[in-house]
Amino acid sequence: MASSDFALFMGQLFRKPHQVVALAPSSAGLCAEMVAELDPDGGPVIELGAGTGNITRAILDAGIAPENCHSIEMNPEFCDHLRDRFPGLNVYQMSAGECGDLPVENVQAIISGLPLLSMPTQLQRDILTGFTQKVAPGGQYVQFTYGPKPSVTKAVRDELNLSWRRSGKIWWNMPPARVYRFSHGEHV
Repeated sequence: MASSDFALFMGQLFRKPHQVVALAPSSAGLCAEMVAELDPDGGPVIELGAGTGNITRAILDAGIAPENCHSIEMNPEFCDHLRDRFPGLNVYQMSAGECGDLPVENVQAIISGLPLLSMPTQLQRDILTGFTQKVAPGGQYVQFTYGPKPSVTKAVRDELNLSWRRSGKIWWNMPPARVYRFSHGEHV
């Protein structure tokens, strides 16, 4: 991460702590795990909570063309930064709960850097319902968490018939994290 990205992240963390709740930007190891199963020919990707673009960079480095990457971010400063840093990227300043409204279909994955477990259950439900509406058969919702439990509440997993699997712990992230991959209506 460039020092200007880190300065932007820290500035927004202190100015808008209700929007920026991570302790630090995602590490290279976490980003690599988040995008490990993306297919450059597999269709579009939606990113939730793009921030300064660490996961965005990993998505693009995985071979996803900028025009096939749709990044949602609420923070206007981060949105401007993303547009400047990644020409051609589709950036939407909106709530992740509205991801089902995006003008994109047959999505191979939704990659989320959001603190999902700290969100109200209804917002989780809205986000994951958007996932079930946008994802192609076999697509995934990829979410990291710092805790030992799945990053989607049991109530929402049960309502939407979500199955999941998780990565090993990524120790070099701050704090250490795991990546969960959720699928709709099938077991992975």
